[in-house]
Amino acid sequence: MTRRLVVLIVGGYGTFGGRLVELLESESRLSLIVAGRSLDRAKTYCLGRSHAKATLVPAVFDRDGEVAAELIRLQPDILVDASGPFQAYGAAPYRLVEACIRTRTNYLDLADGSDFVDGIGAFDVEATRAGVWILSGVSSFPVLTAAVVRSISRDMARVDAIHGGIAPSPFAGVGLNVVRAIAGYAGQRVKLKRNGRFVTGCPLTENMRFTISPPGKMPLHDTLFSLVDVPDLRALNDLWPDARTVWMGAGPVPEILHRALIALAWLVRLGVVPSLSPLARLFHLASNRLTWGEHRGGMFVRVRGTSPTGEPVERIWHMVAEGDDGPLIPSMAVEALVRRALDGKTPLPGARASLRELELEDYQALFASRTIYTGVSENQPTDEPLYQRILGPAWQALPVEIRTLHAVSTTTVLRGRASVERGSNSLARMAALAFGFPKAGTDVPVSVQFDVANGIETWTRTFGNTSFRSRQFAGTGRSRALLCERFGWLTFAMALVVERHRLALVLRRWSVLGLPLPMWLCPRSNSYETTEDGRFRFHVEISHPITGMIVRYQGWLAA
Repeated sequence: MTRRLVVLIVGGYGTFGGRLVELLESESRLSLIVAGRSLDRAKTYCLGRSHAKATLVPAVFDRDGEVAAELIRLQPDILVDASGPFQAYGAAPYRLVEACIRTRTNYLDLADGSDFVDGIGAFDVEATRAGVWILSGVSSFPVLTAAVVRSISRDMARVDAIHGGIAPSPFAGVGLNVVRAIAGYAGQRVKLKRNGRFVTGCPLTENMRFTISPPGKMPLHDTLFSLVDVPDLRALNDLWPDARTVWMGAGPVPEILHRALIALAWLVRLGVVPSLSPLARLFHLASNRLTWGEHRGGMFVRVRGTSPTGEPVERIWHMVAEGDDGPLIPSMAVEALVRRALDGKTPLPGARASLRELELEDYQALFASRTIYTGVSENQPTDEPLYQRILGPAWQALPVEIRTLHAVSTTTVLRGRASVERGSNSLARMAALAFGFPKAGTDVPVSVQFDVANGIETWTRTFGNTSFRSRQFAGTGRSRALLCERFGWLTFAMALVVERHRLALVLRRWSVLGLPLPMWLCPRSNSYETTEDGRFRFHVEISHPITGMIVRYQGWLAA
């Protein structure tokens, strides 16, 4: 029988270690040693995963103890350090690395500290001589970011700027060690490259807003990102030395808690307090108790550069992960390397930051079995039709009938037939009257006139003798990546979602005279476009929890 590959996971019952076990437990060729300071916790964790095909072995492992002796006793093929915080490993931060080299044990870690990852190269000669691979920073930062930059910049003559960010779900369950790391570097000084010079930045006190929006998928809400101390700030400069700016951020939500952390980070930056580390447990409690919003997370990487002909190019890779799949992504790089090792594809010996071991295709293979969606957008010509500009590459996935309707560039009129239903109570009738919605009827003649000017489309819908008008345009600011439709004083911002050969319009924001309104007050909409028998078909249903259905109209249009 073939010997199992033995993987020792330090912090195996913790946040990231536990997720790594979840990713690898389906592999019967593995023996996973789930280790930490508490044998009882390790046993409890292993007993709770009785369905695992891998062999789970609970063990005690203290990284501050006699680690070389423990490695000789446990005899792992690979040690994975999933504990941390790596920024607080004290006077001997590389004790595990040194022990792995002495015992000829391969090593991976999920380090997120730029200093720790940057220093791993000092062990390259020793690791090479011992014939082991020592890879640091094997997580989304910098493995995934480096793979993405390589992928989307392949045909660029030069990379000028790299920006990226991770937006975790508010329900992701942030571990205490992660919070300790953030509290430790908040407001402190980190080195980064900006405008062609290496300068000092202060994590969490530098901010930007961004909307993660894979083309044709439901975007995340516009998110506030803050500078974080991650290996990418230095490691990406080694791969793209001509890049003038490298900036990485995190966008935790709810935003009110994020802003509170930003304010406290400014106290550190201004010297009012020396560190936020004493508040780490409080932050951890708040981040895991005060949770609301969507259980969705995401990541983006934006690369600006020049084409071989000297033209400016901007490409953005977007990723959105639904539900519990998002929190698994930081551990997926280790999963991929372990699975490759099972197939005899091991990294070259030596000690280094893990920047070249995986490509984006390796991640895509892991994403395919989960609700994780990715896509690339590029700076688009402004003369493209409105819907095409917003959808980007997803435009081509739409049926030709839908694309033809939305490819209007001058005044165009389409005609067809529709059925209309109206809400029966007085509040629903008042709302329908206020918007000018049509009266109820079957087989009603309908026409839609499209007037296009300066990238804005005016739609005049006529049902029988009743007409109502709206203006559609690309959203900006917090409505970026969304289609905005204005009815009088009200503006509704909608995501364009391509699903099963149809186009759904999903409400994400609304406002009155530019002032945002709470979504719990917003009318509900079930609106989509599809095709049938070669015809463009539409379905629009507007309702509200107070009024019930206000109007539902559906039908077809043709030239």
